[in-house]
Amino acid sequence: MIEKSVAADKDPDAQYPPGTIFRKVLSLAGDAFLLDVDGTILDIAVSPEDVRVPSSLRRTLALLIARSGGGVALVSGREIAALDRLFGPLALVVVGCHGAEWRPEPGGPVVARAQPLSDDIRRSLLNLAAAEPRIRVEDKRYTIAFHYRHAPDRGAALEERLRQYLAPYSGELRLLRGKSVVEIKPPSFDKGEAIETLMRLPAFAGRRPVFFGDDTTDEDAFAAVRELHGVGISVGRNMPDAELMVPTPKAVRLSLARLVGCDAERIE
Repeated sequence: MIEKSVAADKDPDAQYPPGTIFRKVLSLAGDAFLLDVDGTILDIAVSPEDVRVPSSLRRTLALLIARSGGGVALVSGREIAALDRLFGPLALVVVGCHGAEWRPEPGGPVVARAQPLSDDIRRSLLNLAAAEPRIRVEDKRYTIAFHYRHAPDRGAALEERLRQYLAPYSGELRLLRGKSVVEIKPPSFDKGEAIETLMRLPAFAGRRPVFFGDDTTDEDAFAAVRELHGVGISVGRNMPDAELMVPTPKAVRLSLARLVGCDAERIE
């Protein structure tokens, strides 16, 4: 068991966790690096379109892929098309939409792992937010997310309306709560079961899964990684089934850069 800890430094991004700690905990040869995106390796932005991928992170990921023998994957709630726009031209193994789609080979085709929401359900859900112009609706085909970062006072009312809508769909749809977002998705897929499938791929089989995540939307992933005798690393707060905590996404970027030998002073 890795002891949970938090940086006590005034500048935790610069000091924690030291490269020596991560080199002792993690193995480029033996671990699979499974990375949530928003709030984990990227800083949260006002809207999903406003996030920024530092060029230094692209360099770090390229080295991590090369030096781990390809044992790296993004595991995100975003659509894979959106992730490609962010991280291109990197060729990555990706799990998208909380497990509804994936790309099991870098540069290969995107493969659906679930059926899209029906047109009737999508239309009904989109209509629910029509009277709330400050709530941004993200239709991801397999899921629909309602972002209320611009309307924090409407979050509780929005969630209640969605719960009322979901009442007749018990067992067919679930509500997934995140940071200033609630998302509707079927229960047939999640990040945890997607990771279990991912770990059977040749590039990942036999490795220890190490998952980095930051939110309640990652709880399924942390639980699955623990069951697989892996390591969960949470960002910003202690999460159930996570064994180590780092303070910020920048601390994750710094730590991964140190792990692959990048100059930490050049990390954004």
